[in-house]
Amino acid sequence: MRAFVTGGGGFVGRWLVAHLEACGDTVVARDAETDVTDEDAVALAIDEASADVIYHLAARTHVGESWRAPLDVLRVNVLGTAAVLAAARRVTSVARVVVVSSAEVYGAVAPGELPVTESVPLRPVTPYAASKAAAEAVALQAWRGYGQHVVVVRPFNHVGPGQAPTFAVPALARRILDARYAGSAELAVGTVTTRRDFTDVRDVVRAYRLIAARAAPGGVYNVCSGRDIAISEIANRLMALCGVELHMVTDPALVRPIDVPVVRGDPSRVRADTGWKPEIPLDDTLRDVLAGLERSTDQVPGEAT
Repeated sequence: MRAFVTGGGGFVGRWLVAHLEACGDTVVARDAETDVTDEDAVALAIDEASADVIYHLAARTHVGESWRAPLDVLRVNVLGTAAVLAAARRVTSVARVVVVSSAEVYGAVAPGELPVTESVPLRPVTPYAASKAAAEAVALQAWRGYGQHVVVVRPFNHVGPGQAPTFAVPALARRILDARYAGSAELAVGTVTTRRDFTDVRDVVRAYRLIAARAAPGGVYNVCSGRDIAISEIANRLMALCGVELHMVTDPALVRPIDVPVVRGDPSRVRADTGWKPEIPLDDTLRDVLAGLERSTDQVPGEAT
């Protein structure tokens, strides 16, 4: 397949490009050099790529930061999705478009609705989640209104080496490494009682390619493990892998204004339609996250990041 990837320089984008190339696909990726809200620029890039599949990953993705810049999040995530879809329609009538949304669109899910299926109503509670719900509406309208081959994916929390330390797991890992180097006995944390459904990013990008190849247009797919784990347990596993025991201390600056208590997805649809299932154990993922952080910074004892 010939693939075009928006957001190809981001955390997930880099892993997706590597996976597609390993599968023998021809890949053209764009990141900050192409403004996804510029339909003409995107159309030119898609035309040059002669893409069979378009993976739309480019977005403002940090949930916490979306509270501080909601208008920018809406502009990039909603208008960017509309521009990519419109550009694709101008260039080709046959390319499949995989629009990457987020499980954040489900919002505050009642305990009786767990595990979350794709039919659960969307109740976004953050600016980021609202932008993704709106982007989904734009994407599915393109399928219903134009007959465009569009598929929406809702990845739950994904993690792996190379993820920015502004996200929960690498942020915890970074602070644990810093505490170990500094000889500290404490670990600053936000809300650690929340439970999330984590999947390795390398499993997630496998799902994206399978969905592109096998899913019917107009479909919506959860990409998740089907299991939830508390952030406190993630912290404990990271500490064990680092060989340290730290006392967790809540830092108000790390607590989000609104945090959904429990998120656990149901991957039955993607498994039935594509055969995908996650393969990488969580401890392997966490070990790779720590190794990546240690390689990326030539850290010395007591050095701050």
